[in-house]
Amino acid sequence: MSVSATARAEALIEALPYIQKFRGQLFVIKYGGSAMEDEQAVDRLLRDIVFLEAVGINPVVIHGGGKAITSRMREAGQKARFVKGLRCTDAEAIGIVEDVLDNAINPDIANRITRFGGSAVGIHGKTVLVGQKLPPQEEGGEMVDLGFVGEVVDVRTAAIEEAVSREIVPVISPLARDAAGVVYNINADIAAGSIAGRLKAAKMIYVSDVPGLMRDPSDKGSLIPSVTRAQIEKLVADEIITGGMIPKVESATHALRAGVQKVHFIDGRTPHALLVEVFSNAGIGTEILP
Repeated sequence: MSVSATARAEALIEALPYIQKFRGQLFVIKYGGSAMEDEQAVDRLLRDIVFLEAVGINPVVIHGGGKAITSRMREAGQKARFVKGLRCTDAEAIGIVEDVLDNAINPDIANRITRFGGSAVGIHGKTVLVGQKLPPQEEGGEMVDLGFVGEVVDVRTAAIEEAVSREIVPVISPLARDAAGVVYNINADIAAGSIAGRLKAAKMIYVSDVPGLMRDPSDKGSLIPSVTRAQIEKLVADEIITGGMIPKVESATHALRAGVQKVHFIDGRTPHALLVEVFSNAGIGTEILP
């Protein structure tokens, strides 16, 4: 169905106050999930990011790569194991993770943004994220050593801020390095939350393959459109939020505590979900308020 020129103009007019409000502000966008596997969905999202840049908003992108990493590990004869949404990563696996994230996904995203008329630079996360080994995690009554899985203890923002000041989109991989030079796999949601909090972003937006926070993942009608940080903690305690969603909401609440104004969860498979969430009255997905 074609859209009339008048309808297109009205959509731009609806977007105008949001463009004026957010011009010059910084948005941290975390991109992951199976939405990264659909080439059309990837291109749509990256065009949306170019649009943000063109209207004066400063996007910072942190990407995942779970499906590609799992595929490469399978080729190497390794089986993926997750504990509380975190990938167990042994000495062989961290080499695979580092190669996939830094040498395949990171430059591809930066190159696509450039191809769509934007400006982007790939930044290896281990050059900006300072990490330390995550302690063993409890699962089924036993403590599990996750291997080379880390948590972020500091963010060196100079390279990110320098790119933003030049109106270039920083594209960052979720890896960290400790003081001894050891590289750690960082859950991309946690990496994004740490970066958004340190940069005091106006918005932190998770783009994944789920519509948002849901009371029942099998029921699209159970989407929670808006929720506060305190309500999030109750949803986790009541086990409505479980599994891979736990690192997402934990990083979201961390970012809000650190000064991020609002967090959004949107489905990257929905055409132009990013623009709809930011520039329309209705919005889409779930917003989390301080």
